[in-house]
Amino acid sequence: MNIQLALDRLTREECFQILEKTSPYVDWIEVGTGVIKEYGMSIIREIRERYPDKIIVADMKTCDAGKHETIQAFEAGADITTVMAFSADKTITDTLEVAESRGKRVMIDLLGVSENKRVRELQELGVSLVSLHIGKDMQETGASTGSLFDLVQGISGLETAVAGGITLETLPGIVENNPGTVIIGSAITKAADPAEAAIAMKGLIKE
Repeated sequence: MNIQLALDRLTREECFQILEKTSPYVDWIEVGTGVIKEYGMSIIREIRERYPDKIIVADMKTCDAGKHETIQAFEAGADITTVMAFSADKTITDTLEVAESRGKRVMIDLLGVSENKRVRELQELGVSLVSLHIGKDMQETGASTGSLFDLVQGISGLETAVAGGITLETLPGIVENNPGTVIIGSAITKAADPAEAAIAMKGLIKE
């Protein structure tokens, strides 16, 4: 099970300060949507240069112009780019084709998806990696990641990542469902000691 560190709502300096402390304890580095909007593809390139051995996820949240945005992310050094599940099927298949041609991957973000039917459709399109996601705004209403796994119930052969305000306290419940990747943001990035927080999360996953 991977830990994906989500760098979001941070300055460039904060991103690199946090990575310096936590990179030994995380598996995938996510360049968050807000960071990409602030700094563009250049910050993906910088992180790739400094951490050549890490898997880098560009959280592009693409919903149109799939081919163009996917090429952008991969040429900047990302290994995985994200595409929204509500996008047109053509957008999704375009991104999958670009990824396949370059030996890269697409993670489909299920934010806002409420039916297992859409997940099955995505798998038929060739999707192999999805993100079960409670968004930041919904977290503020008290929504939790608990019911997200219902979306992939009965679907085999699909790799899952889980995101949405995950903390050391809620992590055990997530781990029980055995996702491939746990996406953790502020529980590490806003911690008094980000390295200690990452080590604790890693330890819990390994138990």
